Amino acid sequence: MTTSDYWDADTAATYDESSAFMFAPEVLDPAVDFLAALAGDGAALELAIGTGRVAIPLAERGVPVSGIELSQPMTDELHRKRADVPVVVGDMATARVDGEFALVYVVWNSIGNVRTQAEQVACFRNAALHLAPGGRFVVELWVPGIRRLPPGQAAVPFHVGRRHVGFDTYDLTTQQGTSHHYRRHDDGTVTYGESNFRYIWPSECDLMAQLAGMELERRVADWHGAPFTNDSESHVSVWGKPA
Repeated sequence: MTTSDYWDADTAATYDESSAFMFAPEVLDPAVDFLAALAGDGAALELAIGTGRVAIPLAERGVPVSGIELSQPMTDELHRKRADVPVVVGDMATARVDGEFALVYVVWNSIGNVRTQAEQVACFRNAALHLAPGGRFVVELWVPGIRRLPPGQAAVPFHVGRRHVGFDTYDLTTQQGTSHHYRRHDDGTVTYGESNFRYIWPSECDLMAQLAGMELERRVADWHGAPFTNDSESHVSVWGKPA
């Protein structure tokens, strides 16, 4: 059993459209550049591969990409776009893919989708098991915005736009949270959706990597390589498996 939310067929069918800003070249290209450089001549494995937002352009760079994805409908959407990307449908904390990889990665906060510390530790261990000696594990993750919470407030906005407003609510005692999405559509209607997560501090990620036998090599604030500072709201971290 997994604690992850499950993306059903309706969610999968509209996922690319609702996440269109993440497909923009200025957002996507730096991530693909970063990952392709780390993969080199080796193969890559994406945990929570989804509809292939990152995997497909990475494969188009010549990197052999495989994936693990909990949702069969999300996998179906990926395969409608590119059928030759192999995907194992299962939990990214436990599912296994044949072979060894130069790179394992999980992007856009997806490791938070498994909502217990034990499962998140298992994700790091599963990544390490798939890595060849000398391989790298990459995580893209936001830094929890809880320092913006005044006393008595439980919600923090993470996006306010014409068509979408999003808030995160936090339980500080359990590190559990929920993202709340309000979307305005062309016909004027507004729909609501939510997804649940467990937030992880960067230092907690390092401990999880250590438990999996990996060492931190690099931490930057974004895919462009900006320095990670006290004010950074996200990080891209790279851990290595000893050769």
